[in-house]
Amino acid sequence: MRLFLAVLAAKITAFLAKLKGGKSSSVPGAVALKICPDIVARLSSQVKKGIVCVCGTNGKTTTNNLLCSALEGAGNKVICNKLGANMLNGVATAFALAASVTGKIDADYASIEVDEASTVKVFKYMKPHVMVISNLFRDQLDRYGEIDITVDLLTKAINMAGDVTLVLNADDPLCTQFGYKTDKKVLYYGISQKVLPQTDDTKEGRFCPICGAKQWYNYYHYSQLGDYECTACDFKRPTPDVQATNVSLMNNIEFDINGKKMVLNYKGFYNIYNMIAVYAALQAFGIDTSNFADLLKSYKPQIGRMEEITLKGKPVILNLAKNPAGFNQAISTVLTDPRKKDVIVAINDNANDGKDVSWL
Repeated sequence: MRLFLAVLAAKITAFLAKLKGGKSSSVPGAVALKICPDIVARLSSQVKKGIVCVCGTNGKTTTNNLLCSALEGAGNKVICNKLGANMLNGVATAFALAASVTGKIDADYASIEVDEASTVKVFKYMKPHVMVISNLFRDQLDRYGEIDITVDLLTKAINMAGDVTLVLNADDPLCTQFGYKTDKKVLYYGISQKVLPQTDDTKEGRFCPICGAKQWYNYYHYSQLGDYECTACDFKRPTPDVQATNVSLMNNIEFDINGKKMVLNYKGFYNIYNMIAVYAALQAFGIDTSNFADLLKSYKPQIGRMEEITLKGKPVILNLAKNPAGFNQAISTVLTDPRKKDVIVAINDNANDGKDVSWL
């Protein structure tokens, strides 16, 4: 009865929010959780083939939504929190709105974006079969604190996840460390060539996360992402199972994934990481990737993620940044675009994006 009432209440809340012009991405879940605290456990356990969780500081929404599109393109029914509501309330909303009024789920997969600090709360109720960790940068210090706190939370979440396959960014030593600290199956992905100018950039990965000694970089892409190795122990960038090579940023983004040609119709070097993370997650599930190049050509970025719209006959590109690494990449993307343009920077200090804007 509690499950029935929770699902019904969530659907009514979403309907009322829609009437008022809202998107109802987390409030329905908050209402449902008040009625049935274990609603996520009850509904997620009904997913037939597998649950994938996408974590990381930057790129979660793009990666998660592309992964959802790939799974749907393979003929599957997928539950996904596409609007990026990635705390427990948002996860509960995604499942509650996908359920029938009687609390039944008809889904092959669930592709769920989860806020790093919320993983321990979500994994209390939901056990993912695949967990993607894209990168770890300093982010929203008023919520997360220093990055070591995020690492500790994710380590605890991984231990809670049970029989999970980790999909980790091989180019980020802060992600790679999770593969060194676990006996779970791991798939690594990365960009296996020097692409960008080697300018001095702020790096969190100056010191080895295993022994604390200074790390050496053969090259880096941005922030701490690159080809690294510890000067004192055997910790180093692992050879990726899924790797991007032959990268070109001249017009569109072009690159190979394990030798297969890919083309992106929008800007942003960092988007290569999002694409190869999806490819690796599909491989973790054993899903055919032969049509992946066609998927990339047709994929449209989500709201505010290199989204291009037309305003009074002129192209407008919207991009959201919430931390130094993301903002630096946004600036780099603007600088690689040769067109004459106006650049508008809008800043907010609302709670959902972080009230501490000192990083600016």
